[in-house]
Amino acid sequence: MEKKYSVAIYPSQDVIDAVKTMKDYLKSKIDWYNSCNSVAHITICEFTIDDSQIDAYKQKLFKVSDTFTPFQTCLDHFGSYPGGAFFIGPNEDSKINLKPIMKKTQEAMQLSNLKKSSDPHISIGRKLTPENIEIATHLFTAIDMTFLCDNIVLRELDPIKKQFFVIDTFLFGNNPQPELVQGSLF
Repeated sequence: MEKKYSVAIYPSQDVIDAVKTMKDYLKSKIDWYNSCNSVAHITICEFTIDDSQIDAYKQKLFKVSDTFTPFQTCLDHFGSYPGGAFFIGPNEDSKINLKPIMKKTQEAMQLSNLKKSSDPHISIGRKLTPENIEIATHLFTAIDMTFLCDNIVLRELDPIKKQFFVIDTFLFGNNPQPELVQGSLF
């Protein structure tokens, strides 16, 4: 049976709790909105495959995560995207560390139907109206949170709750692989 999966980075429980508080506060001001109930995360990619194939993709995630080295991630600003997303963004150093994790994980999946994320962020809300983006911008003005980025998670979509839940965690192994360099024989 085909199922939808997501690969993401979960921040620390402290950050998850703080983001839930923010989402609940925004919900108290504007009512229900997209992603108001989702757990704080940085999306790497989403894909749909037959569930019988999931073990092969778990192996790919295990192999790639073993090559990553843990690092501190600092979340230091709020922002929004066209289309109505309001989010928490990492500082430039954290973004420089997060992007290769995202790109290498996406490449390791080797899937043609991969929906990729290229800009690391933690969504507070999605598909918000311009008025609700304005409200969020006034409610949340400053942020300074850090967490140790030391794993990626594989999540499966619950089609009834329409929420992803974690089915596996892949710790960073701190075993960087040497980059293959194309050499010349002559």
